[in-house]
Amino acid sequence: MKLLRYGPKGQEKPGLVDAQGKIRDLSKVVADIDGDTLTDAGLAKLRALDPASLPLVEGNPRLGPAVGKIGKFICIGLNYADHAAESNLPVPTEPVVFNKWNSAVSGPNDDIEIPRGSKKTDWEVELGVVIGKPAKYIDEANALDYVAGYCVINDVSEREWQIERGGTWDKGKGFDTFGPIGPWVVTRDEVADPQNLNLWLEVDGHRYQNGSTKTMVFGVAKLVSYLSQCMSLQPGDVISTGTPPGVGMGVKPNPVYLKPGQTVRLGIEGLGEQQQKTYAAE
Repeated sequence: MKLLRYGPKGQEKPGLVDAQGKIRDLSKVVADIDGDTLTDAGLAKLRALDPASLPLVEGNPRLGPAVGKIGKFICIGLNYADHAAESNLPVPTEPVVFNKWNSAVSGPNDDIEIPRGSKKTDWEVELGVVIGKPAKYIDEANALDYVAGYCVINDVSEREWQIERGGTWDKGKGFDTFGPIGPWVVTRDEVADPQNLNLWLEVDGHRYQNGSTKTMVFGVAKLVSYLSQCMSLQPGDVISTGTPPGVGMGVKPNPVYLKPGQTVRLGIEGLGEQQQKTYAAE
């Protein structure tokens, strides 16, 4: 299934995508695409439905963040060896973990706000993993059983705040609009192998990122298991699993960063595409 949220900001309704690519309204069935809906029982309830019996959503409504009421937005850094190399950093021996604030969460096609005074706002296409049941001290061999589904994430990053201003990476990762999620969550039964997905990103039509989840340092199962050793994971938590090479910071000889008025497009094989316009914060 492809599950999504649509409608004005703060008023999103739950929906699913039918076999014809049309949005069907789920608001009479579930309250939201959130932790309650994304459990095994919640997804089983949705699978039992005939999509044709659900109201058809007309037109092309705004898509909201594909997951509602996110508890934790956990991110992994330097999880592709070639991205670590372009960042002039060593390949990590354990996952590099940081967070995005929930106020960064935005819809897949919502505008990206370039922070006041920023000269180093960057892009990162990433595979998102959505947790479907409580996970604590779980084994890597069983870790994918705890995944509800997968999605596209743009881990937008302000590099000066991330790297040059001291403290943790979180500062540069958590500005408003820096966490587009969607267009939808694709349930795990429709993703044969999360370690065999192509992902890409373009700015104004120029392809900067072209990678595959095959080259992750730590795969999805390893990440879910690892995180469950140092925190409990809950249904509706989102993990952003790192980016392949091709970020603006890594362009040689001169880095390239986002400016107001640009268009960012990105996608992952089988998981859909995002498109954002950039604008300057007032």
